Amino acid sequence: MTRQAAFPGPTPSASRPMPVKPHTLLDDVYGIAVGVLFVCAGIVLLQAAGLITGGVAGIALLSSYFSGMPVGLLFMLINVPFFLFGYLFMGPLFTIKSLAGSVAIMLLLKAVPHVLVIGHVHVAVAALAGGTFCGMGILALARHGAGVGGTGIVTLWLQKQYGINAGRTQVMIDAVILLVALSLVAPQLVAWSALSAVAMSSMVMAWHRAGRYFGS
Repeated sequence: MTRQAAFPGPTPSASRPMPVKPHTLLDDVYGIAVGVLFVCAGIVLLQAAGLITGGVAGIALLSSYFSGMPVGLLFMLINVPFFLFGYLFMGPLFTIKSLAGSVAIMLLLKAVPHVLVIGHVHVAVAALAGGTFCGMGILALARHGAGVGGTGIVTLWLQKQYGINAGRTQVMIDAVILLVALSLVAPQLVAWSALSAVAMSSMVMAWHRAGRYFGS
């Protein structure tokens, strides 16, 4: 009688890859809605402290401080050429989802002053929490085949097409945005804004990797 090994190898059923279950329409709607809420919460915190961040959110915030235009409207206008890029290179479904998410962000940011007013927030809390919330929102949208538009569409396309980590690309883009901000915003606020950009990009860099998530 043959003695069994104390530690048998994996069974055939255990070695088989788990089947991938695509997201349903309800999954996508809910996931995109959660992403929109996170992005808006992050922008509101950053705006309350007079900070900016990376990506299109940072460009919109920076533009709003000096133009007086609503940040939500600027967020949408800046996104227009990027949506064209998304349609050409990421496909119509990605573009439709991203456009829906961006419109929702614009409308929610317009409504926020009527339902939420932040009297005081420490700049460090605004930088860390605001950047992290924006990163979580971008991540939630990406998991459901959407983006917040702007530079995020380009970084997601580079990752999909060439395997270049979206977070690392976003860090380089954010560095350029912050260098431009140095000529317009107080250096100490730019330094805190850099922390928010790192917090945002770190979320995407750490969690949006090929093979880490199996939904689609």
